[in-house]
Amino acid sequence: MEDKKKYITTDELMEHNRPGDLWISIQGKVYNVSDWVKDHPGGDAPLLNLAGQDVTDAFTAYHPGTAWKYLDQFFTGYYLKDFKVSEVSRDYRKLASEFAKQGLFEKKGHGTLYSLLSVAFMLSLVVYGVLRSESVLVHLFCGMLLGFLWVQSAYIGHDSGHYQVMSSPGYNKVAQILAGNCLTGISIAWWKWTHNAHHIACNSLDHDPDLQHIPVFAVSTKFFHSMTSSFYGRKLDFDPLARFLVSYQHYTFYPVMCVGRVNLFIQTFLLLFSRRKIPQRALNIFGILVFWTWFPLLVSCLPNWPERVMFVVASFVVTAIQHIQFCLNHFSANVYVGPPSGNDWFEKQTGGTLDIACSSWMDWFFGGLQFQLEHHLFPRLPRGQLRSISPIVQDLCKKHNLPYRSLPFWAANISTIRTLRTAAFQARDFTGPVPKNLVWEAVNTHG
Repeated sequence: MEDKKKYITTDELMEHNRPGDLWISIQGKVYNVSDWVKDHPGGDAPLLNLAGQDVTDAFTAYHPGTAWKYLDQFFTGYYLKDFKVSEVSRDYRKLASEFAKQGLFEKKGHGTLYSLLSVAFMLSLVVYGVLRSESVLVHLFCGMLLGFLWVQSAYIGHDSGHYQVMSSPGYNKVAQILAGNCLTGISIAWWKWTHNAHHIACNSLDHDPDLQHIPVFAVSTKFFHSMTSSFYGRKLDFDPLARFLVSYQHYTFYPVMCVGRVNLFIQTFLLLFSRRKIPQRALNIFGILVFWTWFPLLVSCLPNWPERVMFVVASFVVTAIQHIQFCLNHFSANVYVGPPSGNDWFEKQTGGTLDIACSSWMDWFFGGLQFQLEHHLFPRLPRGQLRSISPIVQDLCKKHNLPYRSLPFWAANISTIRTLRTAAFQARDFTGPVPKNLVWEAVNTHG
């Protein structure tokens, strides 16, 4: 039977790495997903980024055991001749199998229910405070509470995007649209598009959209050479404006985070009204319309424009906590250029993430994402299980001499600012193709 098998090499597999001719291998069996890529629930980015490679680790991370039975329809009849499994991957897959046998992926607890109830309670307080109180301080508190509501609602949307938090896929979709589009104004379709690419290409400068913030931020000098974003399909120009802004990014980081929500609103509209194929576009647009109906109406109920501006600004500033957290998890971690490699999945995740150390009673505040490495390795694992597996992940990292970085919130901020500051000073000294105009010279005359 073994003699009748047909084999190809990894080099031959790599030749099928483009749209229209896209092959992958899983556990040594080769599959043709050229047509499936457009219907892939996780979007096309994960498959395109890993095209022509063995993707066993990534497939294991993102798919439940029930997904394996659907692979046969894509089987090419070929096997990888030189298929090998590293010791790290072997241990990782064994760990994922053990977690599945223990039922950890199904032990969701009641976290989502409690989160939904808390969001509903906070929204009731906000509406009541705006409509029934005439106190400026109450209105300020309501604005801040609304921002915190958005943070917690985003965690629900994040969880429901990675695994089923409700009793059925239909209810899970309702939770996604409600927690994302309707309550926060951020499309779950936009989140899936960018977030899945981020997970697959964690901290790749040209493939991970979560690091591509030119002209405002640059975490590496490699951005100074105007690299092309494989995700957005355009050049990230490091022009005089970008050089100027990056040169002071360690000062502007927190102010920009305070208005980061505006960028998310813009990105949502750009995607939903683009020509790109969007799953359930109409439903996503409907959810956004719900948000842009109730939110302006609520703001208009405030007695005057100064209080309305105060309310909106307060809500945006509070959400900065979440934006900052996302940056802390990756900005000061290791980066690389190029597409992700399927045979070093575990290594790339450990290198590109940073955990936030905190007490267990603060887990609700960070939404489980303080365990960033654990989440990246096992994205389908309910957030309530992440703390329990953390020591196991630490042991595995130690066994294979891989980094496991965990810093307190304040120390993580210092590490991130230090990374931004280093790049900022290098941008000021950069002698590349960006011309030094008179405005630049005037601003930097005294350092």
